[in-house]
Amino acid sequence: QVQLVESGGGLVQAGGSLRLSCADSRGTLNSYAMGWFRQAPGKEREFVAAISLSGSSTRYADSVKGRFTISRDNAKNTVYLEMNNLKPEDTAVYYCAAASRFALARQRADEYDYWGQGIQVTVSS
Repeated sequence: QVQLVESGGGLVQAGGSLRLSCADSRGTLNSYAMGWFRQAPGKEREFVAAISLSGSSTRYADSVKGRFTISRDNAKNTVYLEMNNLKPEDTAVYYCAAASRFALARQRADEYDYWGQGIQVTVSS
């Protein structure tokens, strides 16, 4: 069973930066395509970014393109989400997810099999 743990969230002012990390305690994360999703209060969970198994391809939601970067270090079994120029509307609980059935970057939540517990990101104006 994959156990994903997110870290790096917190409170930041608008225009600031944060880097989220996602690791698997069992060290198997390099076997999965990975994604980041977020859920703001009163809203549905939405796709943020995804990266293929090899790390060679990525996909982003239009709302974060040019500001967020997803990457992975398979040697460290860790996936990152670098978030720059943060806006108040980026405030949400961020979740990392692992897809066991696909090698390419995926955008739909139902394509992911394992989820982290989520981590809060709050951007103040």
